[in-house]
Amino acid sequence: MKILGISLGTKNGNNDTMCRVALEAAKEKGAEIEFIHLFDWDIRPCTGCVACSRALVTGKGMVCSQKDDFKALYEKMVDADGVLFVDPIFESGCTGLFHTLMDRMGPGHDTGLMLGCCEKMKEQGKEPLDMKYFKQKAISFVGIGGSDWAVRVETDHAMLAMSPGWKVVDNDYFSWSKDVIMQDDKVERMREIARNLVDAAQDIADRHLMIFSPENDKLDYWKGKKGACPHCHGNNFYIHPGTDVAECELCGLKGKLVLDGDVMTFKFDPATEFHAHDILSGKKLHGEDIFENEGRLMGLSKDEEFKARKAHYTAVAEPIPSPSKAN
Repeated sequence: MKILGISLGTKNGNNDTMCRVALEAAKEKGAEIEFIHLFDWDIRPCTGCVACSRALVTGKGMVCSQKDDFKALYEKMVDADGVLFVDPIFESGCTGLFHTLMDRMGPGHDTGLMLGCCEKMKEQGKEPLDMKYFKQKAISFVGIGGSDWAVRVETDHAMLAMSPGWKVVDNDYFSWSKDVIMQDDKVERMREIARNLVDAAQDIADRHLMIFSPENDKLDYWKGKKGACPHCHGNNFYIHPGTDVAECELCGLKGKLVLDGDVMTFKFDPATEFHAHDILSGKKLHGEDIFENEGRLMGLSKDEEFKARKAHYTAVAEPIPSPSKAN
């Protein structure tokens, strides 16, 4: 049993410390532990070049145009049984570095697209992607903030688990935590989060659970507080203007927010649950859409009207050169 802790804070700051608190508790439960201070790694922003999605759509495999440490980080996560992220809270949400990780996970590591790629590779007589990329995984998130601006961070963090379809066990945040190491209740909560992660990871390993296992979509390892969305436990919703339709910003299900006694809850038609972004049925639907759209875009590169429009707007304005790169 291997638990990987990843901290996105300052060197030996609160995030590193609380991540190590959790790792110590995981080790006490018999887990092998590894720790990454992510600022030590070279993680570059996604450029939106779509090389990853096009490579999957065409059966070329997993490709990224960026040559940095992200592939090594992804392999570390894949090889672990459970992953814990501890991230500072910036302006109520996650850090820019965490957003970069979300972007880099994106379509290139979406298991729905990856399964479609495997089918393409088989059709082309190639060996499909390694099945290790489809192993289910337990993942937890903790945001640590210095004030009470924190309520967006849960959704930001849980989005990272969407592309691979990993099971979120805990997703918590600590407000007013400049001195968190001295707050015994939060230290104990970190230890509890670690124990929950080990237990979930062990159960997943014992079941040999894969993303495409028949029972995968129905298994819920959630140990946090019950969220308004009964499917993903999300608490952030987009209200479509001029309607009473609410959309869970995490799993993407649409329904209505209703007052059930004194509690606001999210209600959706159970017949639509298969659309949820975090389960294989929803990921397959999303993958099919990506395959169709990428195929259409690749065809456009030969279209004369498309090329003329691109040329016209490219000529409208030249980008300003980078001052730091001018010399």
